[in-house]
Amino acid sequence: MSYESSDDHFFGHPKLPDLSDGEVLGTTGVVVTGLGMTTPLGADVRSTWSALLAGESPITVLDEPWARDLPVRLAGRLRQEPTEVLDRVEARRMDRCQQVAMVAARQAWADAGAPEVAPERLAVVIGTGLGGGTTLVDQHDVSSAKGPGRVSPFAVTMLMPNGPAAAVSMALDARAGAHAPTSACASGAEAIAMGLAILRSGRADVVVAGGAEACIGRLSMAAFARMGALSSRHEDPQGASRPFDSKRDGFVMAEGAGAVVLERTECAISRGARMYATLAGSGMSSDAHTMTAPSADGQISAIRQALHSGGLGPQDIVHVNAHAPGTPVGDRIEGSALLESLGPHALVTATKSITGHLIGGAGAIEAIFTVLSIFNDMIPATRNLDDKDPEVKVEVVTGSPRHTKVTAAISNSFGFGGHNVVLAFTKTV
Repeated sequence: MSYESSDDHFFGHPKLPDLSDGEVLGTTGVVVTGLGMTTPLGADVRSTWSALLAGESPITVLDEPWARDLPVRLAGRLRQEPTEVLDRVEARRMDRCQQVAMVAARQAWADAGAPEVAPERLAVVIGTGLGGGTTLVDQHDVSSAKGPGRVSPFAVTMLMPNGPAAAVSMALDARAGAHAPTSACASGAEAIAMGLAILRSGRADVVVAGGAEACIGRLSMAAFARMGALSSRHEDPQGASRPFDSKRDGFVMAEGAGAVVLERTECAISRGARMYATLAGSGMSSDAHTMTAPSADGQISAIRQALHSGGLGPQDIVHVNAHAPGTPVGDRIEGSALLESLGPHALVTATKSITGHLIGGAGAIEAIFTVLSIFNDMIPATRNLDDKDPEVKVEVVTGSPRHTKVTAAISNSFGFGGHNVVLAFTKTV
């Protein structure tokens, strides 16, 4: 199914009910008018979404010389190299993380119709977990092998975590702020939540927000493997990412980026923009627990905040795009948090079962999937769920995509360090 549709049905802003225990927080309407991404599934939104619905897995075993002695060699590589679409000189001055961020942001901007907005009213928020870590390692190797005089003069601007946000802000002449949340695997989602806050504060009329990561390299792969976070199912790479399955053994690293254009509703209506969905609310919390073990209490708090800020109740949520990376402990805790905060009725999917885990880009990619589920009334199926963990009590969509009316949905993103971010979206009518 295409993610495109007639513009005739996407004008207006749904009236959101007040919660019984208080007023809706932040009443400025915010809609999603542009989508962009580059992933292991596809070079853009259309190809990625089509492959996701088809359940195609891009996960492979790395065969590069640098990876041959690694304990884990499973990864989701980009379907299209960013250097194929970026200017050659421009690309050489960017880390791969910045490159994918630029590709996704430009797609989203074009998809939104390149809104005419004053530079002082346009902001950028691009999150990343590791940022230019690959550049840091590469340039350390250059310095060690060839001397400090051979280090790239662009090394600093390539490795700094705010590099993707800065590069996109310059490309779009965005002067209302360029922000770079770094919240591990919740970074992309936190960027979108920050975009919502910026628009509700009145500081900007349009925000380009998203997340990016490109950290498939020797050091990062070895480090994640050493902490026991990665699946080692080399004999079945496409079956390695198994969220909620009783035989799950960790996540699969992947690379890519996702970006959205967010606008105040009245701005989008005034220019006749297509509106994919309304970003109704967001919730954020921190576990203050351990660096790697998640907390159900923190996740429940973030979910309830997102519902409250969007004027939604648990019964309103039709669909959940779960964080669900496929780790033995994490998936079970998220399942219990969803049951406690929403009840058993919501239809859950775990798209990392197909894409792998894009770390800092995951939250943005999955937010876009959630928006497309609302826009198309279609919930992607979870792959590799052959034997559901009996302790996971929520309903997980498997087999084929589920065609159902999706009026409201949430997207969960949780990161090492105890970062919890939940985004709530509703259908724009």
